[in-house]
Formats: sequence, structure tokens, C-alpha cells
Amino acid sequence: MHLLIPAAGMGRRMGSNRNKLLLTLLGKPLLTWTLQAAEAASQITWIGIMGQPEDFEDFKGIIADLQLSKPVELIRGGDTRQESVYNGLQALPNDAERVLIHDGARCLATPQLFDRCGEALLHDSGLIAAIAVKDTIKVVDEAGTIQDTPDRSNLWAAQTPQGFDVKLLKSCHEKGKQLGWQVTDDAALFEKCELPVKIVEGEETNLKVTTPVDLAIAESILRQRIS
Repeated sequence: MHLLIPAAGMGRRMGSNRNKLLLTLLGKPLLTWTLQAAEAASQITWIGIMGQPEDFEDFKGIIADLQLSKPVELIRGGDTRQESVYNGLQALPNDAERVLIHDGARCLATPQLFDRCGEALLHDSGLIAAIAVKDTIKVVDEAGTIQDTPDRSNLWAAQTPQGFDVKLLKSCHEKGKQLGWQVTDDAALFEKCELPVKIVEGEETNLKVTTPVDLAIAESILRQRIS
């Protein structure tokens, strides 16, 4: 199973002017925690990291420190997550049939989650990790007035990893480029191409570290895990 990690973004919402995956959590860069989980996942055999060239030296240092047993390739990212994943797909080995895509900022994902998604991908052509929504969701208009309250039992919060058949996902990305689709995750491209995407049970602790509050929560979760 091949894994692509989009890691080309800046940490502006974190109040940082550098790649947020280089910020530290319990003394280790966020990317380190993500790579440790990928290394421990039995389903994953190859890792590609899409980033900006100015971060590659830092990435190389992280990879060297971890002494990973799995091959890791650094891939030039794009201006958007969508462009970065597109570039990552082009860089996959020729024999890649299935790919997991996991946001580097979701640094608390466990090896078990990677393996669960990898095993499910052997039977499905598209899937995402997700958790059932607990809160009541409101749909509002531009004036902030509630327009609808959808049935919570049908709502799931998308996470990553997301997994796909490589040929199908490449085709969806090409179609997206041609038609100018702008999406925030690869599942949306699959949906626009009218391809099915299944749900794999995610993890409550698999939060995306985006703000300083997220970083504090992530630190608390990790301290509990290692205590």
C-alpha cells in the first residue's frame, strides 16, 4: 500500500510563517509523529511526502533521524492541497495500484487506523476515515439565519487517511483539472465523478492540528498515550 502525505502548507492559522509540520509536539516535529505511525503500519510499504523545496532539508533531517525502514520520496507540492496530491499521484511507482492519502497535520492517527483503511481498500475503490457527528448541525444563510437542521444520524465528519484505486483517482484529478473543479479532499473528486466512496470508522483523537488550541489538545492526547 502506497501512502501520500500532503505537507506543503504554511501555518498561518497557527500564527507561524513556516510549515506547521515543522512545529514541535512534545519535542518532535508534527511530521515525525505522522511518519512514526506510517512506519508502524503493516499495510504501508512506500511513503511520498509532497512539500515545498525550501522545507526538503528539514524533511530529510526528520527522515534520517527516524531511520525508517520504508522508502520515502520527497515530491514538490503545489499551491493547493489538490495540486499537491496531483503531483504526488504522478510520482507514485509504476506498480502502485492503491494509495492512501493522509494529511500530515493529522499527526495523531494510529498505525491501526492506517491498517484498517489499507485493508478496506483491498475491497473498495474509494474510502475515507470518518467519525459520526455528535453535535447538532445548523445550515445558515449569509445573514447568519438558520435555514435547516439536517438529520444528525446521516452526518459524518471526514478525516484522513482517504484511500483510492490509483487509476481511478488519477482519472478524477485529470477531469477536475480540465473542468476547473476546486475541492478540499480527494473524496469530493470521486463523488463528482459519480464513483462510490465508503466510510471507515475513524478515531476521535485523529484531529487536524491547525490552531494553537489544536496543538495543546494534541499534546494532552499524546501525554495520555505515553504515560
